[in-house]
Amino acid sequence: MPEADQPAGQRTPVRAGSGGPGRIRTGRVARAAPLVALTGRTAGEAVISALRRKDRAGVHQRGAERYAESLGRSRGVLMKAGQILSFVSLGSLVEGSSQSVYQAALARLQDDAPPMEPELAAGVVTAELGAPPQEVFAEFEPDPLAAASIGQVHAATTHDGRRVVVKIQYPGVDEAIRADLANAELLATFFQLIRGVLPDLGHTDARALAAEVTERIGEEIDYRVEAVNQQAFADAYRGHPFARVPEVLPEYSTARVLTMERSDGMRWAQARQADQELKNQWGEAVYRFTLGSLRRLGRFNADPHPGNYLFHPDGTVTFLDFGCVKTWDTAQVGWMVRAVQAAIDGDADELLKQYTAQGFVPGEPPEPKALLAWARESLAPVLAEQPFTYTPEFAARIVDLEFSPRGPHSAVVQRLALPGEYLALSRIDLGLTSVLAGLHAASDWRSIREEMDLGAAPATRLGELEAAYREARS
Repeated sequence: MPEADQPAGQRTPVRAGSGGPGRIRTGRVARAAPLVALTGRTAGEAVISALRRKDRAGVHQRGAERYAESLGRSRGVLMKAGQILSFVSLGSLVEGSSQSVYQAALARLQDDAPPMEPELAAGVVTAELGAPPQEVFAEFEPDPLAAASIGQVHAATTHDGRRVVVKIQYPGVDEAIRADLANAELLATFFQLIRGVLPDLGHTDARALAAEVTERIGEEIDYRVEAVNQQAFADAYRGHPFARVPEVLPEYSTARVLTMERSDGMRWAQARQADQELKNQWGEAVYRFTLGSLRRLGRFNADPHPGNYLFHPDGTVTFLDFGCVKTWDTAQVGWMVRAVQAAIDGDADELLKQYTAQGFVPGEPPEPKALLAWARESLAPVLAEQPFTYTPEFAARIVDLEFSPRGPHSAVVQRLALPGEYLALSRIDLGLTSVLAGLHAASDWRSIREEMDLGAAPATRLGELEAAYREARS
């Protein structure tokens, strides 16, 4: 069985440079080999071909497991693509009967990637904090709570009694990711993998998108950047009635080790089995945190996948992983609000004006009414009769109708370009939609949007709680 599934203590020993658990192979050929070897094609062709193959269910199952395992061991850029595919509706990328097979296999990448050996984790802590973890902390659990694409987290207790988690970066992962970002084939694979879940706009400058991806992922491998991001959110949401952000412990944090308060809660799989009323509260909390942070802080957590949430029985949500945060200035936030309002108002000319001003229209503009119809697709949750329920079918529809260059809005899509700085918007939009769809979350989304953008009175209990919280802090 795969090493990641073996009991602790029975995994294959790691040798320097072996590419075993926790040891990252950084050579270009070595990094591409796991995927290329699966079919003998290029890495991107291999994965896309497998996703599109229409074979018997058993073949789909075996193929999905093989690709999930290979992506999980690749770390870095390719694993992140697998994580995106694991929770975002696959739309037309995979035939309907097989979507659940691939998503079930890839779901392991959300918060249960192959871990590194305890000795390697201890070595990183020693190098970064100046002493072994058993000395730095009063208690330190050698087996990780979870492992992801860049690092893994361990439970610990400080000498003054604080319960914490210690996020430890895999040895060599920074070099491996930088090699990924400089490797043309692997970067092409990344874009092929996410082509089904990000806009394929006809005039988009691929180099600009590559530069944005490089910058965002490059930031993630420096935990000092994540610490600053997380503390900014923790400061803004301290004492909040339904959104929790763990505090960072800077004295135990470096570029490769990040220590924060420990939070206990339900993971995604368990949360999806909860009562619908509770899932509705969680969905509204995620929605308000994600969009409210943009309005108030000019910041988006640009990695909205289910592994980054902990769900609590009282309806609150803990938000984790701030390695990928996109910041916009006041003018950019104002543009987003105006563009949404123009689409809601049905003002096609104003919408085209807003899109043109931000560089989305590089050449001949689309017909204004066609642009309006395209923009309103993703606004169904606020345009439809309230309350509106997010469903997987709605999420798939958004992928197929809004982002397909061959769909009913192709005349619009092919005339638009996606400026690199707005790439995160698509990832956030689709990620948030998929999370809410996974919860089947229902609420009066229109009124919530009007609270944020128009200053309307709160229409939900969470809205009233948040308004009181903001007033108390003002």
